[in-house]
Amino acid sequence: MFELHIANKNYSSWSLRPWLLMRALDIPFVERLHYFSSPGTPSTFSSLSPSAKVPVLVNNEFYIWDTLSIIEYLAEEYPDVWPSEKINRAWARSACAEMHSSFFALRSECSMSVGVRVRLHEMSVALKSDIARIEILWADGFDRFKGAWLTGDQFTAVDAFFGPVAFRFRTYGILLNDRSQAYVEKLLSHPAMIEWEQDALNETVRDKAHDIEIEHMGLIVQDFRARPNVSL
Repeated sequence: MFELHIANKNYSSWSLRPWLLMRALDIPFVERLHYFSSPGTPSTFSSLSPSAKVPVLVNNEFYIWDTLSIIEYLAEEYPDVWPSEKINRAWARSACAEMHSSFFALRSECSMSVGVRVRLHEMSVALKSDIARIEILWADGFDRFKGAWLTGDQFTAVDAFFGPVAFRFRTYGILLNDRSQAYVEKLLSHPAMIEWEQDALNETVRDKAHDIEIEHMGLIVQDFRARPNVSL
């Protein structure tokens, strides 16, 4: 059976993507959770991946690192990872690649923290541009493929790739158009997203570096996380 190595569910957007996809498509796997900055974590990650980062998928002692590689590896065995139609599939891959390599302002100014709500001190021009581009991208998918999800009526990898964006938009109270907000709500209400969120809220381990980054960008106005017993 697959093993998926991930980090804190409250913070790790990259871990969420393959986890969400595998849960949504009922791909069986064993979850291996490693906390950021905890004792032994750097050596643990290094032993799993040459990049020393998560997520990492392990199959019969073979290690696949980087989210895109994990998705493509799964797709060889599970065809529902990508849309069945060629054009839909090409669009989905393009959108995933853009998510994978772009939106730097969103990543840096709106670090993922599932369990809190933050009022940003300000929004940079770059952040506004990232948000606008995401809304255009989503609209393009819905206009082209006329489905409930981005490339049709089935949840696929491209929807999983935007799961962390849905959490970020909610955390930071990002104002969206009605269509985009409806998609965010659809993602947030997916059973796998609800499961991830509940696990994130139940985590009692905090990562100081992530929390400092978030507090630098805005004011935490609500915190729904379980009371911490460790602060790293």
